[in-house]
Amino acid sequence: MVQLQWQGYHRADGSVGVRNDLLVLSIAGLTGPTARRVAAALPGSKCVTMPFGGGLIGEDAQAHLRSLIGFGLNPNVGAVLLIGSDTPKLQQISQAIAASKKPFAALCLDDCEHDALTLTDRAIRAGAQLRLEISRLRRQSAALSDLCVGLECGRSDPSSGMVANPLIGQVADRLEQAGAQVIFGETLEWLGAEHLLAQRASSTQVAQKLVAAVERREQLARSKGQDLLGNNPGPTNIAAGLSTIEEKSLGAIAKSGSAPIRGILALAQRPSGPGLYAMDASAYSPESLSGFVSAGAQMLLFSTGVGNSYVSLLAPTLKISANPRAARTLMQQLDFDASAVFEGRMSASNAADQLMHRLVDVASGTLTWGEVLGEGDEVVARLGEAL
Repeated sequence: MVQLQWQGYHRADGSVGVRNDLLVLSIAGLTGPTARRVAAALPGSKCVTMPFGGGLIGEDAQAHLRSLIGFGLNPNVGAVLLIGSDTPKLQQISQAIAASKKPFAALCLDDCEHDALTLTDRAIRAGAQLRLEISRLRRQSAALSDLCVGLECGRSDPSSGMVANPLIGQVADRLEQAGAQVIFGETLEWLGAEHLLAQRASSTQVAQKLVAAVERREQLARSKGQDLLGNNPGPTNIAAGLSTIEEKSLGAIAKSGSAPIRGILALAQRPSGPGLYAMDASAYSPESLSGFVSAGAQMLLFSTGVGNSYVSLLAPTLKISANPRAARTLMQQLDFDASAVFEGRMSASNAADQLMHRLVDVASGTLTWGEVLGEGDEVVARLGEAL
């Protein structure tokens, strides 16, 4: 296999970013408006705010903290401006970012006599200094093994399972063979096909966890009186031609390729090494993509059938479709048109070659449509009640 090289930003912790963003990160709802004001005053920065933060318990609290730290540690983030109103949590996140030797500043509302305007002024000045500092960095050569790529599908139709997802699966296999990290998720989208994933598990323990993850979410839905029929596949999937959960799942898991599954990750949990990993998390794109990003994914491959405009804020998201109509009508939303494969005008192997080169091109700095249009957000899942 040809070892493609790309150009990225090498970080002190050994990771490599495909972008070099200043992240303005509000760790609680109280300081969200301030963070948005600060980001607006620092053109080119990325702003992530949490609408909640206090009263979280159990896995919610753990996932919340993992996500915030993970956003800050993502290789695409050159520097972090932390803004909060909870001193202990601010210190905890600061310590994690400091350990990576990434430039950062942390400001607390309590240190500004609870004056949000004073906090705004101080944060703009600190953020400006960080932005100047990371602007001195230059791209250098990197290998495919330096990549962590998340795999997603949304608003699927038959062309997704027949072409777009298997195409992503080919790319996933090539990345895995090159020593990269690859993550797929959407646990409920394994339902009815989990036995096929279990057959690819690297150990009996991983196989058992794959099956248990699906059973747990299916039971969760039943315990709340939720009938998965009509919900997954959703109305858009059904209108597009998908009929059953199993049919949708067989198409969805195709994007994971054929490599052994090394482990099961919790939301926002980082892979322990190279290879293919499954993330046990929500099937809904905003939460799923953010889970990959907080786990370290610098790029995302996202297939769609009829169209899906959602993208990550921090990781360039390559939108892929094999639906001929979508390819004609969504030219400023789709980054890769695979309709030629669907129509028999191109082989899947040739399309995989092209998608690999497109991925490297974007990793080296070319923008996705989502970036051009200023789309993107990050969302942290809530699992239960708060205190």
